[in-house]
Amino acid sequence: MQEEQSMSQAELETTESQTPSAEITPEAKIAELETALEEAKASVLYVKAEGENIRRRAVDDIDKARKFALEKFSNELLAVKDSLDAALIIEATDVQSYKDGVELTAKQLSSVFEKFNIAEINPLGEKFDPNKHQAISMLENSGEPNTVTTVLQKGYTLNDRVLRPALVMVAK
Repeated sequence: MQEEQSMSQAELETTESQTPSAEITPEAKIAELETALEEAKASVLYVKAEGENIRRRAVDDIDKARKFALEKFSNELLAVKDSLDAALIIEATDVQSYKDGVELTAKQLSSVFEKFNIAEINPLGEKFDPNKHQAISMLENSGEPNTVTTVLQKGYTLNDRVLRPALVMVAK
């Protein structure tokens, strides 16, 4: 037993000689932990600030997208407006030249609509669809019931979503 204690004493002395002579004091350990805590706080504040900056940039981007979403469409419509203005400037014209100008302007407008996926709804002769058509009245007709007989105003869709339903009269 005494040999074991003396051996343990010898092992302990050997172990102590292997450890650095400068022991870590509790004050040093506290200072080290406080430094680590300050670094962690700074890191958390940095991450929080970075997250706030990302959120703020995203809000700004959304605002700009909302504000300028119609910019391309508006630029395309300017050509149509210019054509209408040019038609109004001309003083000595006949009905045919006005008609030609209006047809050209209508083609320009159709081209803009096509470019931006605005499609016309002209349901003449089709079955009435309450999702795309708005019935104004029903007419006694020899045609098939629930069929569009007259289109009072064409409807329009934007990317297959109804912008304005077509105003129609339907057969009883």
